[in-house]
Amino acid sequence: MPFTKNQIITLEIEALSNDGNGVAHKDGQAVFVPLTAPGDVAEVRIVKPMKTYAFGRVEKLLTAGPGRVRQDCPVAGPCGGCGLRHISYEAECAAKTQFVRDAFARLGKLDVPVQDVLGAPDTDRYRNKVQLPVGTGENGHIVTGFFAGRSHRIVACTDCKLQPAWMNELAARACALLEENGITAYNEETHTGRVRHLYMRQGWHSGQRLLCFVVNGNGLPNEAEICAALQKEFALTTILVNRNSERTNVILGRRTRTVLGPGVIEDTLAGVPLRMGVHEFYQVNTPAAEVLYAKAREYAGLKPDDFLLDLYCGMGTIGLSMLADCKRLVGVEVVPQAVEGAKETAARLGLDADRADFRCQDAGAAAAQLAAEGARPDVIVVDPPRKGCDEATLTAIAEMAPRTVVMVSCNAATAARDAKWLTEHGYKAVEVQPVDLFPRTKHVETVVLLSQQKPDDTIEIDLDLDELDATSAELKATYQEIKDYVLKEFGLKVSSLYISQVKRKCGIEVGENYNLPKSENARVPQCPKEKEDAIKAALKYFAMI
Repeated sequence: MPFTKNQIITLEIEALSNDGNGVAHKDGQAVFVPLTAPGDVAEVRIVKPMKTYAFGRVEKLLTAGPGRVRQDCPVAGPCGGCGLRHISYEAECAAKTQFVRDAFARLGKLDVPVQDVLGAPDTDRYRNKVQLPVGTGENGHIVTGFFAGRSHRIVACTDCKLQPAWMNELAARACALLEENGITAYNEETHTGRVRHLYMRQGWHSGQRLLCFVVNGNGLPNEAEICAALQKEFALTTILVNRNSERTNVILGRRTRTVLGPGVIEDTLAGVPLRMGVHEFYQVNTPAAEVLYAKAREYAGLKPDDFLLDLYCGMGTIGLSMLADCKRLVGVEVVPQAVEGAKETAARLGLDADRADFRCQDAGAAAAQLAAEGARPDVIVVDPPRKGCDEATLTAIAEMAPRTVVMVSCNAATAARDAKWLTEHGYKAVEVQPVDLFPRTKHVETVVLLSQQKPDDTIEIDLDLDELDATSAELKATYQEIKDYVLKEFGLKVSSLYISQVKRKCGIEVGENYNLPKSENARVPQCPKEKEDAIKAALKYFAMI
């Protein structure tokens, strides 16, 4: 029987889901409860009952689980940033290890060793970049903070423990200066007000500091005086103004100008010297990123004459950090500013294009072009966005047949999916290493080592006759992966028939006769709305729609 709204039940939390919520079961139904820890026993109020699962919130904690600790931030729950600040770091690392193991076992269906997560050197004050929305508080004063989960309501925060203290202090001082000069905060609903965001960045090893005002307009009144005061007080290396007058939730606009300083800051990552402004992607936790890069370099196992291909290369840091081990590097990235930064770094290192070549292209298109040209990299490193690699990229990787593929991913589920695809196309998943770049949050990075199958290797093939009629679009996720995702995230069991019906509705081609009735008069059950919505969520998750 489904739960009812506001029903209060007693639950024991069994584990954490990969979004950081506690998971409990009662009467065969899953209940997801935020800000709980494994072993907690609590009275839980049902806030959103569904047909076969529910969401709840803690009304009263009866017994604390062994990993629970007292939260040391008053807004950790509402702001949604530190989803795991209520458990010890040891418990957090154990949960993140399990997140990755579950992804590769349940979604990837891979029997591969997943090592314990490599913890971060620091769990607080580790972020080298922050983008703070600016708004008007209930008292009428300008505030900065973070958007509450699934909203654009700013939760004011004067001391975020994930970022260096100077960033919090500068934000407070900037708000005061804005008010003193009659400058207003941006209002999304009315598209009025001036300052939208404060963007700050720090060179972790260099100590250099950058501030950028993101404004709805051309600049700030009394801009020179405000910037000069902040530069002097906080030893800022450079200050910029970015213009964003669009009705959008994208933070940065296209135009950025320099008010003070060189317009960039410098730093090093894994020994690679870098210059960056505001558009370039850069790992937000430098010390932990260096741990991750060292593991990726170890997995690559490069030899002196090797050709290394780095797809989704960003500013080229992963590939350049490995260049001493190989003969040639080609990096591919779609963001022009990042590619220019990579080229500048290579030039400063005295590397010509024969040694280190960076191309501004879509990773899939570039990989397909290289494969068509007969390129034969010995090692390929991929570091895709959360949605993972597209099929064109994976196909080109398989065609180029590198000895080793090293996958770096911020999403264990899509990493498992892509690793599975490669294991079905000539590769073996050798080892998986989670690395924690984001302590106190639900996020975890994953490094995957895949090696080319040798001709004399034994390849076990598990055929699912349902999948033999799959089209190329369907190979992004199998029917079983979609079923597993829907069961895990929504607590619903869905059939292959329902999945094929929803795929057809979404314009995804399925086999011509797949799951069609055997006779014209056969009565075919139709997918219920609740299950249709869950299947669509899975298709979006696997980047199929």
